[in-house]
Amino acid sequence: MQTRLFIGGEFVDALAGGTLEVRNPHDGSLLAEVAEARAADVDRAVDAARRAFPAWAATPAAERGRLLLRLADAVEAHADELARLESTDTGHPLKDSSLLDVPRTAATYRYFGGLADKFEGSVIPVDAGFLNYVTPEPLGVVGQIVPWNFPIMFTSWKLGPALAAGNTAVMKPSEIVPLSTLRLCELMAEVGIPPGVVNVVPGYGHDAGARIAAHPDIAKVSFTGSTRTGRSVVEASAGNLKRLHLELGGKGANVVFADADLDAAVNGSAFAIFHNQGQACIAGSRLVLHEAIADEFLERFLDLTRSLRIGDPLAPGTEMGPLTSPEHRDRVLSYVKVAQDEGGEVLYGGTTPDDPDLSDGCYVLPTVVRADPSARVCQEEVFGPFVTVTTFAGDDEAVAVANSTDYGLGAGLWTRDVSRAHCVARAFRAGMVWVNCYKRASPGSPFGGVGRSGYGREMGFEAIRGYTDPKSVWVNVDASIPPWYPRG
Repeated sequence: MQTRLFIGGEFVDALAGGTLEVRNPHDGSLLAEVAEARAADVDRAVDAARRAFPAWAATPAAERGRLLLRLADAVEAHADELARLESTDTGHPLKDSSLLDVPRTAATYRYFGGLADKFEGSVIPVDAGFLNYVTPEPLGVVGQIVPWNFPIMFTSWKLGPALAAGNTAVMKPSEIVPLSTLRLCELMAEVGIPPGVVNVVPGYGHDAGARIAAHPDIAKVSFTGSTRTGRSVVEASAGNLKRLHLELGGKGANVVFADADLDAAVNGSAFAIFHNQGQACIAGSRLVLHEAIADEFLERFLDLTRSLRIGDPLAPGTEMGPLTSPEHRDRVLSYVKVAQDEGGEVLYGGTTPDDPDLSDGCYVLPTVVRADPSARVCQEEVFGPFVTVTTFAGDDEAVAVANSTDYGLGAGLWTRDVSRAHCVARAFRAGMVWVNCYKRASPGSPFGGVGRSGYGREMGFEAIRGYTDPKSVWVNVDASIPPWYPRG
């Protein structure tokens, strides 16, 4: 395992010599001690990125794209190793890391590698005698702060468009799960991405993250994390009015109508909330069921929930691993009491497993709670295997419940009625809506939210636009037109 900072194309020790303990959430064992970046290390990384920027921005877009394509190939060539490392570090079941996280990582680098030389400018129709064209220009050094729930995949979501557009980057992975990102740095060096183009500084948010947010030489910060921390990033960014992209919390409504295919809805709803132990901003954490099918749906859903195989994320057949840290496990469990204090009914879970083999890990049973839509557990992001259940009688009520939180990231609905599907999808206040599915993502599809879920988008053309400034150039092509306004 690589355990040092990656600055200027080299692995280096932290200036202050501090380290971060990285532990296995399955059993609490120490995986590594990783160099802890502090503000001075961020400054070193920004300097390296500034020095690398002119040459990288001047590199032909096709060449930048070829390097990203080579990185995608390298991720695929090391897929088994990366998936195992990711699962060991995060607790994500190996089958999910292997089938979803690592393939999506490679696909994202491949998408932006292909897009690099196809992101075009435009020519604007203006007055006769003038040519006006607009070219997208990279911003410069960008700061990127990555959360702990999908580290290797989210790293690609941020680096792909930034590098394709010609920017250089200073990235802070979570201090809890930095290992796959540091391994990726080795692959970037191997495929020929120039020194200083990408710099990685694991550290705490209050130190390294805060310096990235406030640094005067960083032109943009892309942050994924909690809404509370997002506000701090906004405040810190004001010094140089840097551009921001914020992908924040979510409280996704997952609405099941009476005419839904219940088999599909039950299985899809379980995936929506229990995939990655519910540690996803887009998790379908609020089940909103039509009262005509609520009892039948719940019976099937609870049967499936009880059957989920919980255990070592590296073991074959594991469907739910541990949460990523003891602190987060305790936070999720604290919401059980919150629910009960407000009159909620725990239908299943709400505790740690009684399996002695899992007693040293960060495990939580999948938890299903019946609660009022106004309750805290229906309004606040729990970010774990914790789903609330409410009912509705008509379409308008379903939309009202779905839109009753301040978040607006993702939402889903299950129905056989095509007209209803389009009408309800339009009415949801969310950046993404899934119909008869949940948590689908693609490198070409914009990913992001509204309200307290943030602003700006990952993925697709929207992402690469966010890493460029449009420059408008006017050319007088008619010598008979004076270069001044007529007088008199």
